[in-house]
Amino acid sequence: MVRFLLENGADVNAQGGYYGNALQAASIQSCEQIVRILLENGADVNAQGGYYGNALQVASCPEPTVPIPFGNGPDIDAQGEHYGNTLQPASVIMHEQTVRLLLENGADVNAQGGYYGNALQAASSKGHEKRVRLLLEYGADINAQGGHYGNALQAASSQGHKQIVRLLLENGAQANKSTLPLVSDSS
Repeated sequence: MVRFLLENGADVNAQGGYYGNALQAASIQSCEQIVRILLENGADVNAQGGYYGNALQVASCPEPTVPIPFGNGPDIDAQGEHYGNTLQPASVIMHEQTVRLLLENGADVNAQGGYYGNALQAASSKGHEKRVRLLLEYGADINAQGGHYGNALQAASSQGHKQIVRLLLENGAQANKSTLPLVSDSS
């Protein structure tokens, strides 16, 4: 059906709907064959739109089994909607191997945007210690400001993640009034 539509003039990069475009919809539904057909027919891997922002952000989410398309020229730091950039959904809902893969392929560990502000805040808010350690290892700015929580320490403390609070403090996070109750509890 997809080939038929494309052969009869369908715009492979048409925008609209929850997923933004056909490539994102096929990726989130784990339709690898359709993703390949769309890419072969010129689907723009950097096209922005929909909840996830772009195809690479979709590929960084837990549901799809479609491989991350690094070889097709995606902008690894492209800004999107809710998650801001590719590294954020990986930091929230994937394993540290996916986060490492993105970092090894040039993802900006301090890229700002979206609900969480940055990947370190995202991982901290969910209590993912291994991902927090990995992001710090790659140079994440521990006191970067932005997003819903303000910074990584506030993200961890507001969600009650004492281990993450301790880890962030040990690595130079600066406490403030909003983090003081949990900071004193974690000592």
